[in-house]
Amino acid sequence: MTTQTQKAAPEATPFALKGQLLAQGRTMDLLAKTDLLAAHLKVYAAGGENAIHTHSQEDHMFVILAGEATFRLGESEEIRVLRKYEGIMIPSGSYYWFLSSGDENLVLLRVGAKREGWNNFDDRVDLEGKPFAGDSVENKELPVIPLPGNFFS
Repeated sequence: MTTQTQKAAPEATPFALKGQLLAQGRTMDLLAKTDLLAAHLKVYAAGGENAIHTHSQEDHMFVILAGEATFRLGESEEIRVLRKYEGIMIPSGSYYWFLSSGDENLVLLRVGAKREGWNNFDDRVDLEGKPFAGDSVENKELPVIPLPGNFFS
């Protein structure tokens, strides 16, 4: 029982790292979310993020669960290749872009923590006027085609 001055304890949210593998396209499935933190499982058949961008109010990290990701970090040409069980922490305001660069689906755990006082997780800012090789704009426009019976888990 709680009084008016006490809040009920938040409920824990169990989840599984299981995602449909793809012949084409990409998916982003919400695993769990609180007021400050969100976890997603992302799967890419090919391609990657569609433009170099940042999140103005969200720190986030990626952990590679399968495949390989080539990241471009900052406004420079710094490139970082990450493989299975490697990850990267990206502070809010840091520009990045990545590409699935391996021979298999790229499967990522993406965890984001928003700044206190920010009301949503939609804070993406694209870097205007900065095209570069590897930009995969078409990736978001491709229809998702699953590989029937093939899952990451």
